[in-house]
Amino acid sequence: MQKNTNHPISAYIMTYNEIDKIEAAIKSVLWADEIIVADSSSTDGTIEMAESLGATVVQIPFQTFGQIRNDAIATCSHEWIFSLDADERCTPEAEEEIKATVENAQADAYYVPRRNWFMGRWIKHCGWYPDYRQPQLFKKGALTFDSASEVHETHTVHGKIAYLKQDIWQIPFMNLEQVVHKMQRYSSLGAKKIIREERKTSMSLALLHGIWAFIRIYILKLGFLDGWAGFVLALANFEGTFYRYAKACNLTKDQPNK
Repeated sequence: MQKNTNHPISAYIMTYNEIDKIEAAIKSVLWADEIIVADSSSTDGTIEMAESLGATVVQIPFQTFGQIRNDAIATCSHEWIFSLDADERCTPEAEEEIKATVENAQADAYYVPRRNWFMGRWIKHCGWYPDYRQPQLFKKGALTFDSASEVHETHTVHGKIAYLKQDIWQIPFMNLEQVVHKMQRYSSLGAKKIIREERKTSMSLALLHGIWAFIRIYILKLGFLDGWAGFVLALANFEGTFYRYAKACNLTKDQPNK
C-alpha cells in the first residue's frame, strides 16, 4: 500500500478492551505511515491484535479523555495526524481525500464527516449526520484538548479550520449490551465533570435534563425518522443524561448514616 512520502501521516487510535473492533479499525488505516494505538491497560487481546497488525502500542493510564488524547498526539512522529476511534473505519474515499488534502493543505485542522451505523441502518437523523465531532485530520501542534475534560472533551484549534467531504464510518455499538455499557461508563465520567464545573444538581433536574435529551434527539432532531434505531438512541440519551445528573447529585449529597 502506497505511503505518503512527501507528507507522512501518523494515525492514532485510543483503546481499552476493543478486541471486537480494533482489527477493522487498524486495517482501515494501513495506508498511514505510522499507526499508534494509545491503550489503557487492555486485558482482552487488544494489544496483541494491534501489534500483530503492525501498530505501535503505547500505554497511557486513563485519567480523562482530554488527557489521553493530548498524550497520544505527543507520541505521533509526523507533521500530519489522523485520529480514529476504535469504533470508526476510514473509507477508501476518505483515505484518498486525506492524502490529497495534506499534499496541498489550505488549513491546519480538518473536520471529517462521520456516517453512523446502528441496528443495521445508517442513522441519518438524531443529530448523527454529518456528526462533526472534533477535527480528526490536523497538523501536529494545531489541536489541543482540555486535559481536565473527563468525557466529551473540549478542544482548541490553533490555526485555520476546514471540512472534508468524504465520510468515515462509525459503528458505535455492536449490540444493545454495548449501548448500556457505554451509557454507564460515560454517565459516571459526566457526573464528575458536572461536579468539577460546580453545576446545580438534584433528582428533579436529572429528570428534566433526561426528558429534554429525549425530546431533542427524537423529535427536534427527527430521530423518529430512523425507526426503532432512532427510538433506542433517544431512550439511551435520556438514560445517559438522567444518570449523569443523578450520579452527580448522589455524589454531592450527604449519605444517610447507617
